[in-house]
Amino acid sequence: MPDDSAIGHLLRSGQPSFSFEFFPPKDAEGEEVLWRSISELEDLHPTFVSVTYGAGGGTRERTVAITRRIAHDTSMLPMAHLTCVGHTTDELTSIVDELSSAGIHNVLALRGDPPGGPGTPWTSTPGGLEYASELVAFLRDRDDLSVGVAAFPEGHRDAPTLGHDAAVLKAKYDSGAEFAITEMVLRASDYTGLVRRAAEVGADFPIVPGIMPILGLSSMRTMVRLSGREMPAETLARILPLEDDPAALRAEGIRIATELCTELLDAGAPGLHFYTLNRSKATREIFAALKISA
Repeated sequence: MPDDSAIGHLLRSGQPSFSFEFFPPKDAEGEEVLWRSISELEDLHPTFVSVTYGAGGGTRERTVAITRRIAHDTSMLPMAHLTCVGHTTDELTSIVDELSSAGIHNVLALRGDPPGGPGTPWTSTPGGLEYASELVAFLRDRDDLSVGVAAFPEGHRDAPTLGHDAAVLKAKYDSGAEFAITEMVLRASDYTGLVRRAAEVGADFPIVPGIMPILGLSSMRTMVRLSGREMPAETLARILPLEDDPAALRAEGIRIATELCTELLDAGAPGLHFYTLNRSKATREIFAALKISA
């Protein structure tokens, strides 16, 4: 594929990357919200945007349809997520063919959550793949794909040690992954620690930190818990006093995210990947606070 449309190449260009993540909505109302957000965020000229893929293939058709429309009807470069969960290799080949025919040549290769949800036992699919590194190798057999992977600032919830987590990341790199995107970063030091561990094991690729501002305390606590982590004490100290004032809490959450973004870029992050939850306002506010020109 042309280098100018390969995310792995774009992240090594020396220019900060700014990207957004969306998920396939469940109904017509959600679809309307999604495309309004996409339209509003297109004005920020992101380096790329990604579309998630439901475990077990539940959003397969919608993921392909959304990424196809982004590729054809917007100026943005789309990346589709692809998981091992629930698919045979023949089915994975069919999905990749669908993506390729839709003009999508950037893929984020993931093992995916167990069918029972995060923290439940992992069960592989007969005739499928066991690890994300195997999916990377499977995808790299095609010369028209740029393949990225997930990384975890505090280690994957199933990793027994940070060293083991780094070894898993190295296996993905050795299989041909060109870049990594982290789950949401809660502290800049967690991200820099991940980058250091990756360098120590020889995983020499760009690692982009994921950003999700705190807009509501309950929802953020749930997402942090699902990743097997805890909210940082210093963050809670700023947020908890505002628990009964949603507007003030949201404003403080935006300030915290903006400060985190600045720290990450100052620490050498190649860019920022925003988990938008299909909304644009918070991301646009952070861009304005960072004084990023569109």
